[in-house]
Amino acid sequence: MIVSIQLNGKKIVDDISPDMTLFKFVREHGCYSVKCGCETTNCGLCTVFFDGKPILSCAMLAARADGHKVETLEGLQKEAEEFGRFIADQGAEQCGFCNPGMIMNAIALFRENPEPTDDEIKRFLAGNLCRCSGYEGQLRGIHAFMEYKKQGGAACE
Repeated sequence: MIVSIQLNGKKIVDDISPDMTLFKFVREHGCYSVKCGCETTNCGLCTVFFDGKPILSCAMLAARADGHKVETLEGLQKEAEEFGRFIADQGAEQCGFCNPGMIMNAIALFRENPEPTDDEIKRFLAGNLCRCSGYEGQLRGIHAFMEYKKQGGAACE
C-alpha cells in the first residue's frame, strides 16, 4: 500500500506492507534515534511526535500515519540539543539508550507546560524506561533547564 507521510518536514511516499509499524517506517527512512526496547509500549524509546503529540511508534501502524506529520529527534535538533546538554551535565546519559525517548517526551512536556511541578514531570515521563540512572539525573537536568529558561535562555519553539 502507498502512504505519504511528512517525516521531519520532508514528504515521504513509500510502498509499505499493511502490517508495518511506524517505528519500522521511520527507522527505514534514516531516523535511528527512534529505538524499540520492548515492543509492548512499556519503555518510551520509540516516542515520536504525531501531528505534534508524543506517541509510541511501535504501537502504531505506518498506514495510520498516511497524510500526517511525524517528527523524530532528527527533526527537532535545535530543541533536543538545547535540552540534552542539561541531561548530559547531570550524568543522566550513562548509556544513552533512553535519551531520545526521554528528550522527545521532555520537549512535549515543555511545549505543554513550561514550568511543571515535580509531580507533573514524573507523571509525564512515567512511561520512559531508564535502567542506568534511576531518573534522578533526568529530574535534576529538567530542573536546571527550567532555571535556565527562567534566567532568559532561548525558548523552545
